[in-house]
Amino acid sequence: MKDLFTKYLLIITLNFIFCQVYISQDTIKGYKYSINHKSSKFNGKELQKQFIIEQSIETIAENNEDEDIDYTTLFDLLSFYYEHPINLNKKNILDDLTQLRLLNQFQINALLDHIEKHGKLITIYELQVLDLFNMNDIRRLMPFVLVSTDFNAPNLSISEMFKYGKNDLFIRYNRVIEPTSGQREIDDSSWLDSRNTVQLGSPDNIYMRYRFKYLNNISFGITAEKDAGEAFIPNKRASDLFGINTKAGFDFYSAHFYMKNIGKFKALALGDYHVQLGQGLTFWSGLAFGKSSDIMGVKRNPMGIKPYSSVDENLFLRGAAAEIGWKKLNFLVFGSKKMIDANLQQDSTNTDGDITVSSFQASGNHGTIGDLENKDALEESVFGGEVSIKDRKYTIGLITSLSMYNGNINRTLSPYSQFQFNSNFNWVTGAHYNWIHRNFNFFGEISRSNNNGIAQLHGLMASLHPKVSFSAFYRNYGKDYQNLFTNAVGEGSKSINEKGILSGIDFKLTKKLTLSSYFDQFSFPWMRYQVDAPNTSGFDIFTQIKYKPTKKLEVYTRIRHRNKPYNSAQDVERDLDPVLSTDQWNYRFNINVQISESIQIRSRVEYMTYYRVGSEKESGLLLLQDIIYKPPMKKLSLNARFALFDTQSYNSRIYSYENDVLYYYRIPAYYNKGSRTYINARYKLKKGIDLWLRWSQWNYNNVEQISSGINEIDDNKKSEIRFQVRFQF
Repeated sequence: MKDLFTKYLLIITLNFIFCQVYISQDTIKGYKYSINHKSSKFNGKELQKQFIIEQSIETIAENNEDEDIDYTTLFDLLSFYYEHPINLNKKNILDDLTQLRLLNQFQINALLDHIEKHGKLITIYELQVLDLFNMNDIRRLMPFVLVSTDFNAPNLSISEMFKYGKNDLFIRYNRVIEPTSGQREIDDSSWLDSRNTVQLGSPDNIYMRYRFKYLNNISFGITAEKDAGEAFIPNKRASDLFGINTKAGFDFYSAHFYMKNIGKFKALALGDYHVQLGQGLTFWSGLAFGKSSDIMGVKRNPMGIKPYSSVDENLFLRGAAAEIGWKKLNFLVFGSKKMIDANLQQDSTNTDGDITVSSFQASGNHGTIGDLENKDALEESVFGGEVSIKDRKYTIGLITSLSMYNGNINRTLSPYSQFQFNSNFNWVTGAHYNWIHRNFNFFGEISRSNNNGIAQLHGLMASLHPKVSFSAFYRNYGKDYQNLFTNAVGEGSKSINEKGILSGIDFKLTKKLTLSSYFDQFSFPWMRYQVDAPNTSGFDIFTQIKYKPTKKLEVYTRIRHRNKPYNSAQDVERDLDPVLSTDQWNYRFNINVQISESIQIRSRVEYMTYYRVGSEKESGLLLLQDIIYKPPMKKLSLNARFALFDTQSYNSRIYSYENDVLYYYRIPAYYNKGSRTYINARYKLKKGIDLWLRWSQWNYNNVEQISSGINEIDDNKKSEIRFQVRFQF
């Protein structure tokens, strides 16, 4: 580990020198926003767009330890506002500013109050007169908003829609270069014992998406994907040996039609869509985020009905949804019916037609015989709605949802999970509220499931001073609360069996220096996975100091300390293990700097320690260097990373966001000992045609086999290539 740090010290030193030179130059020149150099403005804006969007995604996703979460919906939202900035002088911009997530609730209200009192803005720099805005806030906001008296209200005629609408067609291909265990050749006699370990198709992953979009009002499209190992052409052996017919073409298809703010409809969705309501306790489909360095982001900003264009094959709704409004009163209804993956325990179709399901499946991969047997095994029907009264200062609403399954749900439950949903019917009702009074914002939600399980949450955000913001969040999710469509803030991944109080503070020490911190104290009334005792507790403490002297330089350092209950690491001769704890510390130092109009670099050092009572203390170190190169008005742009990591096991893993081709995001775990390299290239072939190419490789020094199961590679390297083309017309 010392060798890694020594190698990296030179890089950090060079970056420090670059930063000092840049700061000196920027101090002499001062901050000026010039519009006289078109190429400079264009290139700087592109770099700024990439940096801001990626930083936003990394910030709100930093507490998610799932490598394969699809951030397409989030990127779509940020990219749309970048390409179609919000006119701050227009009416009804509250929802847009809220969804943008770059301003907190108090800043939004201060802006709207200022416009109501003094009239339309003349320039965005007018925001400097507001106590809650500083120059960094304005710089961060500038790419996504504009100030204009020309509103250009959209004409939603068919001719205007097709004249000014945008068509996007994406085709993406990627694969792991090294052979995997699932791709091995076997004879027919070995198939019976290999139904879950041999893939029927090629290792190629193929993705296609077409989407038409007119502003933020009309969207329709189709998405198709074939995962690695899935068959693209019918597999004759699977049909002959197991009687399973693999269809030609993609394994997953999704289509949607969506319109917003047209006629009486505030939103209408047909096909595949998401519904996000309240604070995520009663009903929330799709992606949501929890604790992060943005302590004012603990409050959910529900998006209502949104089109679905991602590739998660289970966690979405398929059917129809509509929202209409009359003055302050809003009505939202939705209905969905689709097949989902599940493990079949018993199939008695020949007798009474019932099926029994032992567990739900969410991977979406159907590359083996076993996967195909579980594919679309269970019909899921979901119906629900919301009635709400909405105003700029307050919102109250009632939510209800009904979930039904056409089989007998008999999941294999353990003592710790005995209270979880295990029926073919669930009815959940809830109420939520949001009230803004001066510098205080109160919000919350309470929900009840069909078995009388109760969950509730209540929060407070306060602007105590123009430089000090505070948040407090209380949750009490009952051990018997049952809801498969819940996604509220908490320590666990589902809003069950948890109590806690999360408090945070954001302190602008100076115009350039910001302190963010939170403390989360939580407990679990009942047992959990690998926690064989009730009434256990833990805590999570986070502190970050960010220094941003100019719009082109940002430095931050953070410390995070987590303590959670966990079964003893020592073997004991009893059914239930004694519960002790795990203790984890994370330390990060990060520098982002735009060296020139063409070059931006990021350097990071992250160190962590992990201690599980009863075992030895572990540590992990990650050192990475990113570079983004985008020359002015050139067709080719590049970004690359070289990283060194040294961890003692998966327990001491470190997560880090990676740049990738457009609309593809992963936050992989770095563990074991080795290096990580990738390079992304984008080439603008001609107007309307863009190409991306990415090569990446894991290189391990202490293992000879990578991964396990069907993904196992008999080598110390794992290489991946990805190619993408986009047609815009």
